[in-house]
Amino acid sequence: MAGSSHGHTPAAWTGVTIAFIGFCISGAFTVMAEPLGVVGGLVVAALGGVVGLAMGAAGLGQKTVTRSKAPASEPQPQS
Repeated sequence: MAGSSHGHTPAAWTGVTIAFIGFCISGAFTVMAEPLGVVGGLVVAALGGVVGLAMGAAGLGQKTVTRSKAPASEPQPQS
């Protein structure tokens, strides 16, 4: 994983940051026993995923690598 730069994109950083803020909001409202705030924080966390996917679709995510198919080798005769 270290050599693949997995997740080092603006889309990933933005999505994770928004989700983290949403979980912090939810945690704070959990301690305060406010169910509406907990749900609101979870909505913000889900919004982070949506924003990350939208940014990735807009070209700010990791580029996909297409590999060319290697020619099939001929089967070896069995001895």
